[in-house]
Amino acid sequence: MTDRFNTIAGWTLFAGIVALGLSIISGHFFNADSPERPEKMGYPIEGVVEEGASEGPSLAMLLSTADPAAGEKIFAKCTACHTIAQGGANGIGPNLYGTVDEPIGKGKAGFAFSSALSDHGGNWTFENLDEWLKSPRSFAPGTKMSFAGLGSAEDRANMIVYLNSMGPGVPLPAVEAPAEAKPDEPDEAVEGGAADPTADSDPAAAGAEVTAPAAAAKN
Repeated sequence: MTDRFNTIAGWTLFAGIVALGLSIISGHFFNADSPERPEKMGYPIEGVVEEGASEGPSLAMLLSTADPAAGEKIFAKCTACHTIAQGGANGIGPNLYGTVDEPIGKGKAGFAFSSALSDHGGNWTFENLDEWLKSPRSFAPGTKMSFAGLGSAEDRANMIVYLNSMGPGVPLPAVEAPAEAKPDEPDEAVEGGAADPTADSDPAAAGAEVTAPAAAAKN
């Protein structure tokens, strides 16, 4: 009696194990293509932009809509170190009148720039100013500038147009128009009027062209 009970219990346990295994396998199989399963990037890679992510407006677009008055308010943070009036004295930092398009680290008489700027090369273009205002330490590693930078692209654009207004001024970059889709190429046969050369010809003439060589052959 005991052996029979053990046999029944063993088969029951075995059947339960098999059923559980089949349930797990079928669950994996049928959920393999489930749209509810989110696909996420396992490890974010620097410089990789996810599909659909927007890069934002261009610098030219931001400058075209920037407000010099708003830039002047932002510049108030800089007055502890800089002056900007024409002929103003240098302070902890150089006077910034006429800075736009000046040589980087060389355009202010009487001010000793760090080698990080004096050896940088190039001019203070709109693009260079944008990168500098975003992060001075990244633009010129080793700079003495203690300012952390402006994280807002709009704030940087406002500051740049204000700096540009405090000096001779440089024309703002043109905003590129969005590319227009090219129309489909027309069918050459339709546009050029090319057609079947015998389509409008006289059927009798066509027949004569066919039979004439045959008549010549007989002669």
